[in-house]
Amino acid sequence: MMSKREETKWAIVHIFSSYNNTIVTATDLSGAETVAKCTAGMVVKASRDESSPYAAMQCGFRVANDLRDKGIRGIHIKVRAPGGNKSQTPGPGAQACIRALARAGLQVGRIEEVTPKSHDHCRRKGGHRGRRV
Repeated sequence: MMSKREETKWAIVHIFSSYNNTIVTATDLSGAETVAKCTAGMVVKASRDESSPYAAMQCGFRVANDLRDKGIRGIHIKVRAPGGNKSQTPGPGAQACIRALARAGLQVGRIEEVTPKSHDHCRRKGGHRGRRV
């Protein structure tokens, strides 16, 4: 099928997954040039569904199709949560998106977690007594 001359083209897929939204961006290996992108808001109508695994899965399939059209066969995945003094854990969409990208026929190289960790951080939002509901 593939000749020895033809090597697989690689891209980096950045998945930002919070508890409110999921953003999937595919860039070249340097990370400077965006190749494809999709957000959960582009897929679902209701804003409460933006963080859902279904929306993330659809985003994954959309980005995978764009990448395949551009001749990219392999991807490295970087998963990111809001981080800093916000949530350190990725939202429910991250795993669904990774699964969708793998299922779409792309070769997955490495999966990396790149959430920014604060060392001695700013004060968290919410005031002296926290968020009162």
